[in-house]
Amino acid sequence: MHVNLSVRAEGTAYDFREYGITLNFALKSQGGSAMGYIDEFIEFLSIPSISAIPEHKPDLAEASRWLKQRMIRAGIDDVQIIETKGHPVVFGRKSAQTQDNSKAPTVLIYGHYDTQPADPLDEWHSPPFEPQVRDGKIFARGASDDKGGIYPAVLAAEEAIKENSLPVNLKFLFEGEEEIGSPSLKEILDEHRELFACDIVLSVDGGMFSREIPSITTGSRGLAAIQVEVTGPYADVHSGSGGGVIQNPVQALAEILTGLKDKEGRILVKGFYDDVAEVSPAEREQFEQVPLDEEAIRDRLGVPGLFGEPGYSLAERMWTRPSLDANGIWGGFQGEGIKTIIPAKAGCKITCRLVPHQDPEVICALLEDHIKHSVPPGVRVTVKVFPGNSKPYVIPESHPVLPVMADVLGELFGREPVKVRLGGTLPIAAAFLDILGTYLFFFAMSGPDTNVHAPNEFIRIDDLDRLRRGLRMFWSRYADSFAGS
Repeated sequence: MHVNLSVRAEGTAYDFREYGITLNFALKSQGGSAMGYIDEFIEFLSIPSISAIPEHKPDLAEASRWLKQRMIRAGIDDVQIIETKGHPVVFGRKSAQTQDNSKAPTVLIYGHYDTQPADPLDEWHSPPFEPQVRDGKIFARGASDDKGGIYPAVLAAEEAIKENSLPVNLKFLFEGEEEIGSPSLKEILDEHRELFACDIVLSVDGGMFSREIPSITTGSRGLAAIQVEVTGPYADVHSGSGGGVIQNPVQALAEILTGLKDKEGRILVKGFYDDVAEVSPAEREQFEQVPLDEEAIRDRLGVPGLFGEPGYSLAERMWTRPSLDANGIWGGFQGEGIKTIIPAKAGCKITCRLVPHQDPEVICALLEDHIKHSVPPGVRVTVKVFPGNSKPYVIPESHPVLPVMADVLGELFGREPVKVRLGGTLPIAAAFLDILGTYLFFFAMSGPDTNVHAPNEFIRIDDLDRLRRGLRMFWSRYADSFAGS
């Protein structure tokens, strides 16, 4: 049975699939109307394309095929699945429908069709890969991150193509490994430089500062990661015979860790801050316009108070200052009760978030040197540097795309956007810049409350429509600005 309904997206629950009814929604919102194809989106969300779990490799392949066929139906040309050592990349392109498309800019749309695992399953209100629509929201793993980004991008392209009004040359790169760190992306970009060549990269993965306040993300921190292992005796030793006689690896590790930072949070590794770029007065002023609520953040995290390097604002500590954190620690007996031993080994994992112009390799070398000069007597220490460390990323304040984006977001949201950076790490941004020489800009509409990576992930139907409309607005205004530059 197939039923066509025209309904309002706001505040209405509709989940009739259990009755075998497939729905097509004509969404009506303040910004206009557009076919939502919610049933089709639900089909896409139902594919459990979990990249971190090897058993789901066939599902990643299925999702790439689904996406390829949908892009072909949209009128996108040269759609192809590019195999990698891991999961496939889906590529497509469409030339500008202008009198002289050779003068039109080329925009590469980036996104990913892989998802996080759904655990813990018992915290979901509905099965993660059986999408449900409730209160104007679609609940499913991947709904917001990032199938809810790439699907509206295909719809936006389809509309422009059918209207014969596409103002830019479009290319698409949808990968299946973002949730595991994009291990194949650099190699694919390097092998296919001409195929992916573009003027800018537009990422539909990400989100806005809030539902009411749009944001332009101008950078992200890099990452350096190491593992430290402290070894004492050849095996666990009875504390009755070894206590007071040999060094305890757990105690030695604790001393090493406490020597990395002072009590106020300053990092004590020699040379760590040497290459840190200071924030410009203009950007510092922009950060002051971001309504960060320290009390709300503290309450949300469940901590008695916030903590960090003195002399810097909360925004600066989150976005433009480097950090060092122990992410996990182990050693000795972990079960209930007491086991009177001196453990043979102890270890921990340490990561640093980096800012311009810190280099991950330099930072890892500084950490290793500091640790090896801080080893207490009676133990041996090894330091392992993890592969895949990432450089920090920042867009120049003078880049001509920023005012175009601000103009579009201002119209979509009815207010001027704030400028922010990400405290996390996006290896893809630095990869596009290093290999293609093009900056990546974030253009995704989901809010911070959509439970990304958590149970009950969702996307608002209105945000799907706003992204579809926003992309078309951006393409048009960017083309105009490009022609006038």
